[in-house]
Amino acid sequence: MPLTNNSVSIGKVTEQLAAGYLAKQGLSLQAANFHNRGGEVDLVMTEADTWVFVEVKFRRSNSFGGAISAISAQKQQKIKQCAAYYLQQAGLNEYNTSCRFDVIALQGDITNPEITWLKNAF
Repeated sequence: MPLTNNSVSIGKVTEQLAAGYLAKQGLSLQAANFHNRGGEVDLVMTEADTWVFVEVKFRRSNSFGGAISAISAQKQQKIKQCAAYYLQQAGLNEYNTSCRFDVIALQGDITNPEITWLKNAF
């Protein structure tokens, strides 16, 4: 995929980088860009018997707080609602299914970003 400054293109590249990084850490990709009326989850992965819902953020610099600070409480709530819907669609009970919410923050040059993985970020 050619690299451009288009935010959709950058989003796809960063999500692919994040999925590859997490796969190397032993997680398995189940879905990408899962969305419903209320929101979107960038990556849905599993680690052993735990469902991992991942928000991917990229920033060229940390001038305005970096990638991690870009995930507001409202955004977190939308991700949680979307994750509950995903589990329901998968036939899983959200109250009895082990799950967590992680953040992959990519910062710097898009071709070789610094990657920070925050487990149980929210």
